[in-house]
Amino acid sequence: MTTTATRDHDRSLTSDCVVLGAAVGVFGIAFGVGSVAAGASIAMTCVMSLLVFTGASQFSAVSVIASGGGMLSALAGASLLAARNAVYGLAMSRRLTGALPTRLIAAQLTIDESTAMATARSESASIQRAFWITGLSVYVFWNLGTLLGAVIGTAVDPAAVGLDAAFPAGFVAMVAPHLRHRSGRWAGLIGALACLITIPFMPVGLPILCASVGVLVGVREP
Repeated sequence: MTTTATRDHDRSLTSDCVVLGAAVGVFGIAFGVGSVAAGASIAMTCVMSLLVFTGASQFSAVSVIASGGGMLSALAGASLLAARNAVYGLAMSRRLTGALPTRLIAAQLTIDESTAMATARSESASIQRAFWITGLSVYVFWNLGTLLGAVIGTAVDPAAVGLDAAFPAGFVAMVAPHLRHRSGRWAGLIGALACLITIPFMPVGLPILCASVGVLVGVREP
C-alpha cells in the first residue's frame, strides 16, 4: 500500500470510528434522561457511565430499578448482559499489544463496537487503530451524551414532554439489529415469552433474568 493510499485509508478508518462513536452518544442521551427520570442524580448517572460503560447493562439495571425491582435483580440482569464483554476480551487479548497499564485501559474499552471494528481488519496496525479510535470515541460520546441527557432530565419533566419514552426506545434500538438474524428473532421471542409468563407471580426484575434463557438460542450462528 502506497503512502498516499495509507493516509487515505487511515483517514477513512478514523472517520468511520468517530461517526460510530457519535451515533452511540445519542443512546447515551436516552440513558441519561431515563436514569434521572428513574430517580438517580446527575452525578450517579454519570459515574455509572464512566465506570460501567456498557449500554445494554446500564439500560437493564436502571429499567429494573425504575420498575420497583431490587438492587440484586438489577445487578444480576446487568451482569448477564455484560458477560459477553469477557468473551470479547479473550478475542482481543491476542490482537492488542502493550504493557499492563495499556491493557487495563483496553479492557475498559472492550465493547461491541470496538471489538467489531477491530476484528473486521486483518493488518495489525489497522486492528490497533480501529480498536483505540472506536473505543475512545464511543467512551467520550457516550459519557457526553449521558451528561447531556441527565441535565435535560432534571431541567424538564420527562413525562410531560415525552422524554420518558426515550429510555425504552433506546433499549429497543440497541436490540433491533440482532433481530435481523433468525437466531436473534428466536432469542427475542423466547425471552419475551419467558418474561410474560413469569411477570404475574415473580418479583419485579426476576422476569428479566428468566428472559435470559433466550441467550441459549441467540448465541448460535445466525
